[in-house]
Amino acid sequence: MDGGPPEPAALERHGGNLEAVARRLGCRPTDLLDASASLVPFGPSASVRRVLQAVLRTPAGKPSPLRDYPDREQLRLRRAIAAHHQIDPAAVLPGNGAAELFTWLARDAAAAGTSLLPSPGFADYPRALACWGGAWSPWPLALPQPGIVVWPQPLPSAPAGSSQALWVTNPHNPTGQLWSRASLEPLLERFVLVIVDEAFLPLVPGGESQSLLPLVASHPGLVVIRSLTKLLAIAGLRLGYAVADPARLRRWAAWRDPWPVNGLAAAVGEAVVGDRLWQERVQRWVAAEGPWLEKRLQQLPGLTPLPSAANFLLLRSESPLVELRERLERQQRVLLRDCRSFDGLGECWLRIALQDRRNNRRLLRALRQEISR
Repeated sequence: MDGGPPEPAALERHGGNLEAVARRLGCRPTDLLDASASLVPFGPSASVRRVLQAVLRTPAGKPSPLRDYPDREQLRLRRAIAAHHQIDPAAVLPGNGAAELFTWLARDAAAAGTSLLPSPGFADYPRALACWGGAWSPWPLALPQPGIVVWPQPLPSAPAGSSQALWVTNPHNPTGQLWSRASLEPLLERFVLVIVDEAFLPLVPGGESQSLLPLVASHPGLVVIRSLTKLLAIAGLRLGYAVADPARLRRWAAWRDPWPVNGLAAAVGEAVVGDRLWQERVQRWVAAEGPWLEKRLQQLPGLTPLPSAANFLLLRSESPLVELRERLERQQRVLLRDCRSFDGLGECWLRIALQDRRNNRRLLRALRQEISR
C-alpha cells in the first residue's frame, strides 16, 4: 500500500526533487531546469559513460558489476581512491553517497558528546545526529558581504563551550565560503572529533590546496568526507567516501549493511576518480560562470547574491522569496533551492546552482519575468 507523499520538510531537505516537482506540475522531468541541485550541468563525463556502456555490453551470464554481488571489501575502489590522494587504502571507506557516511559519523559524534554545527548549515547533519539521539548546538557564522572576495578566507575562532565534535563544510554549504587549511588545522587540537565535509571542494578552482586530507594520517580525530556525485554528476549512482583513521572505518564497516555501494557505482568510481582533466574542466567552468552569473544577478531588483567560491550562489532579499520560487516552478519550469531547511536561513533566501551559459541565460530570463510581475 502506498504510504502517501513525504512530509513537506523532507521535500525541502535537498534540491533535485525532479520527479516530485514534475508530478506536482503535471509535466515531464525533462521540461525542468534544475538549479536546485548543485551538480555539474555538462556531465556525466565521457569516462563515466564508457564504463556504463562496457558493463551493459557484457554478455549475459558473464561476470559483471551489474550481474554479480559487489565486493564487500570494495578493495579496487578503495585502492583507486587512495592512489588518487596518495594515502593508505585502509584509511578510505566508500559509501552510498556522503549521506550514508554522515549517519555513521553521527554515531561517533553522539558518543563523543555535543556537536557544534556552523549556522547556516546543511540539514543532513542534524538528521544524522537525530538517528542516535546526538545533541548539538549552533555556531552562527557571519555571512559574506556582497562584493569581490579573495578565497580562501580564515574560519573564525570557534566559540567557547563544551562541544566535543565539530562539523564543517569546506566550501561552506550554503554560502560557498572557502576556508583556509591554516584556519581549520588548530581545531584538530580543540575537539575530540572534527568532521570536514569537502563534497564541493574538488569543483573549486585551487580548492584542493585547502583540503585537510593530508592531515588525516597524523590526526585520528579527523574525518574528511568527499562526494563524487557533485563532481561527476552521478547523483543517481550514489557514491562518496570517508578518509579517516582505519580503526574508525573498520568499526563503521561492522555497523553498516553488507553491500552499501552498488557494483555500477564502484566500477565508475574505480575508473574515473583520478580523472584530473575532467576536474580541471569543471573548475574552469566554475571560474567562468560563477562571476558571470553573480554580476548579472546583482542587476536584478530586490535580490542580492553573496560571493561564493563554489558552484552555487546564495541569494538574499529583504522580503520573502517563497512566492517567487513557486512562480518560477509553475510558470517557468525553473527550480531554485528553498533555503528554509538550512538552520539560520528562512523565507528571504534562495540558492542557485550554476548552469552552463545557455541555461544560466534561461534562468536569468525567468527571474526577470517573474520579478517584473
